[in-house]
Amino acid sequence: MSSQAKSEEDLREEIGTFLQKNFPQIEMHGGSAAIQNLDRESGEVSIQLGGACSGCGISPMTIQAIKKRMVNEIAEIETVHANTGGGGGSGHGGKSPSFPGETTDTGESGGEDDGAPTAPF
Repeated sequence: MSSQAKSEEDLREEIGTFLQKNFPQIEMHGGSAAIQNLDRESGEVSIQLGGACSGCGISPMTIQAIKKRMVNEIAEIETVHANTGGGGGSGHGGKSPSFPGETTDTGESGGEDDGAPTAPF
């Protein structure tokens, strides 16, 4: 770390700006990102993705991108921990990810569900 280390408040603000600038799709798709923990001394930050990110199929890719880019763009950050808090497994807190135009109506078609995915349009 440099001899002119940022205050924790400044570093938190920089991380928040980084997330908004680099990952606007998180909010655009109904998700959220928040700093869970920040240890300035060790350069570690924990990010929690929530909202629509929990259970989203592309959240693992978003997490990898956050981890890679943040350590490259914010000099004080050496390690990034990020998760969606989904708890693993297939439960996803009882919620499935949704997509624009997708409906969650079940059983109204009168036909049998063959288990195939349906298009969101």
